[in-house]
Amino acid sequence: MKCPTCHYSETKVVDSRLGGDGNSIRRRRECLKCQFRFTTYEYVEHVPLLVVKRDGRRQAFDREKIISGLVKACEKRPVSIEKIDNITNEIERTIQKKYDQEVNSKDIGEMVMEQLMPVDEVAYVRFASVYRQFRDVNQFMKELQEMKEKGK
Repeated sequence: MKCPTCHYSETKVVDSRLGGDGNSIRRRRECLKCQFRFTTYEYVEHVPLLVVKRDGRRQAFDREKIISGLVKACEKRPVSIEKIDNITNEIERTIQKKYDQEVNSKDIGEMVMEQLMPVDEVAYVRFASVYRQFRDVNQFMKELQEMKEKGK
């Protein structure tokens, strides 16, 4: 860290404290050449995560879209909002660990279905029918058969 007055590149940290918002660290520094004291702040750099849609468009990741899809799939089912929130949190953690800057919407949909199947099969089929864009009953029946085989 360069001194703001003499531009000497060697400083020492005199004091470190958690910033007022809890998302930063406030550091008091002293220049080793001119003894000037100054304050710096350290923040976590948040790189926005983009979702690559099926048509190639990119948009910012929005956890509310996952919650919205889960709420629709779980409508009139015995799935609590707490469980929906837990599923969303798990998916968000997985995405943050696995992806740096971009994630395909297809991958997010697969994660949702993977998390939803053991919770409620009806909600899973509802979500899958929209996500996979079933065109006819045969596609629907194929998904049910695959789900039945996984349950064995």
